Amino acid sequence: MTVQNNTNLPHEIADRFTKPVARFLKIESAAGGLLLVAVLVALLLANSNWASTFLAFWETPVGLNFGPLDFTRSLRHWINDGLMTFFFFVISLELKRELVLGELRKPRQAALPLAAALGGMVVPVAIYLVLIAGQSGTHGWGTVMATDTALAIGCLALFGQRIPTVLRLFLLSLAIFDDVGAILVVAVFYGEPLNWAATGLAILGLGLVAGFARLGVRSIPVYFLIGGAIWLCIDASGIHATIAGVVLGLMTPTQVWVSDTRLRAILGRVLAYPGGEHWSGDTPDRRDLREAGRAVSESLSPVERLELTLHPWVGFVVMPLFAFANAGVTIELSDVSQKVSIAIVAGLVFGKPLGVLAFSWGAVRLGLATRPPHLSWPFLTAGAFLAGIGFTMSLFIANLAFDPDLLGAAKLGILMGSAVSAVIGLLALLWLVTRPDLRRSGTTGEV
Repeated sequence: MTVQNNTNLPHEIADRFTKPVARFLKIESAAGGLLLVAVLVALLLANSNWASTFLAFWETPVGLNFGPLDFTRSLRHWINDGLMTFFFFVISLELKRELVLGELRKPRQAALPLAAALGGMVVPVAIYLVLIAGQSGTHGWGTVMATDTALAIGCLALFGQRIPTVLRLFLLSLAIFDDVGAILVVAVFYGEPLNWAATGLAILGLGLVAGFARLGVRSIPVYFLIGGAIWLCIDASGIHATIAGVVLGLMTPTQVWVSDTRLRAILGRVLAYPGGEHWSGDTPDRRDLREAGRAVSESLSPVERLELTLHPWVGFVVMPLFAFANAGVTIELSDVSQKVSIAIVAGLVFGKPLGVLAFSWGAVRLGLATRPPHLSWPFLTAGAFLAGIGFTMSLFIANLAFDPDLLGAAKLGILMGSAVSAVIGLLALLWLVTRPDLRRSGTTGEV
């Protein structure tokens, strides 16, 4: 028997934490570029001779009608409430994996991005409410809460290895925390009066998911069908339908079904068969081969399998499509000076970095959180400005919060605030990476 030397490096325990994060960051970085292209094309079309046709296209009714049951919605509604459910599902999967398996499983390390996210929600909202006091548009305070993960990580990707890796992890964790916070705010403050019958059916569906998982049902199509039914119930309940993605993502198991030892034993049994054409028909070796295929699949946790499958679709299809459908705003100079636009810009550009830095410093000072040694305060400050890029979630909430007469001004404020935040953050990072003393402080942790 010939023994082949293994030419690959041995696996480390840390690989199961670092490799999924690296993969997530790469997809987010690439998706950020595609998202930016979608925004620019939507803006060009919305301010061209095809503007009326382009904007009307997204209001096209699509759906089915079964007697009293009407599932007809506009194309934009299906994108914002339907496809974006997958966005929140993936965000929840990433959050759960980090909380259970990743760096966020350590409470004091998780406390820093959590405190930063809390500050990045509270302070911008306070600034927005102060500036908009007594004016129409108060209900739109949620637009200044969240950070756009893809665009923020995309900005960091421009600097490659010249910035500390821990800054990417910090900003990613912050964005995930405040995305989940923002969708919870949507569910509570931007829903409609509750339909208790539909709410009860949704809860029953969630119980069914939990029960099936307990019984060992592992078929993803089964859960997909139940998840679709839960989405319809939540959509009819008055709670925003995308909350289904958050809840189902957090319910997804992180444990693997087939351990590494068992996988090796199953694969060893298959490899022990002699070579030849004996893999067809209902034979023991054929059954062993099918079992080996299932074992390979089940050696990854459901969280990892679903994230691997869905994240590229969300990053390269769902988010650009959302941006294309929602970023098309007709730019009018009168909208720039509206109180809504000014309040949103102030919340994103000033409130976000102020809240992130103040709450981060307070958490570290009080001993509630630890700052990673390779994340200096100058680099954290630059990241805090990038947190003001609120594009995706800000547009998402603006569509729910503002009346049509204010929506254009709100979208313009979001675009301006996100653009200014990106420019300030990028310039700050550029200054840091060109200063040898400050670049070293990002590596050593010195300020």
